Amino acid sequence: MDDQRAINQPGDSVDSTFDLVERAKTGDSAALNELFVRYLPPLRRWASGRLPRWTRDLMDTDDLVQETVFRAVKRMDRFEARHEGALQAYLRQAVVNRIRDEVRRAKRAPGSEVLDDNAPDVAASPLEKAIGAQALECYEAALGRLRPEERQAIVARVEMDGSYQEVAQALGKPSADAARMAVSRALLRLAEEMSRGE
Repeated sequence: MDDQRAINQPGDSVDSTFDLVERAKTGDSAALNELFVRYLPPLRRWASGRLPRWTRDLMDTDDLVQETVFRAVKRMDRFEARHEGALQAYLRQAVVNRIRDEVRRAKRAPGSEVLDDNAPDVAASPLEKAIGAQALECYEAALGRLRPEERQAIVARVEMDGSYQEVAQALGKPSADAARMAVSRALLRLAEEMSRGE
């Protein structure tokens, strides 16, 4: 393998995430910028749906994701990319951890709003919260019982809102159609696992 392949020039074919990570570890700012461009938008979309309504604010979500990715990238030298999709999983877990921290912080912070007895309650009812928490637990448990490739396909398509082309790249599939089939099969397996858990 020619060492020049690892250092792609503008106009070359799209670099794999693995190549970008390796280049970023050596201090390549272009590779680092490409990782930001590739991963920030889907992580922002995913995080905005994960933050509880009472902590969610579009600007706060963007800041949270950007800060988390920035911190994770600063520790890139310790990251070991064992397969395509490893960075996506690593960044997603970093964002999940940061969301948990943000929820804890918001719970501890005293409320600063003036209470209005006539204001409608827009928060989820206790029943909605219980059903939502139960469904999320069922989903997470079922997801954990899937094979790694199935889990990665669902996370890439459903949670990260990736296109089938992006999913194909993350899974190492030859085409968007192959990724679509892999996602379909993974979703069927997820549904089976979720129905077993009920």
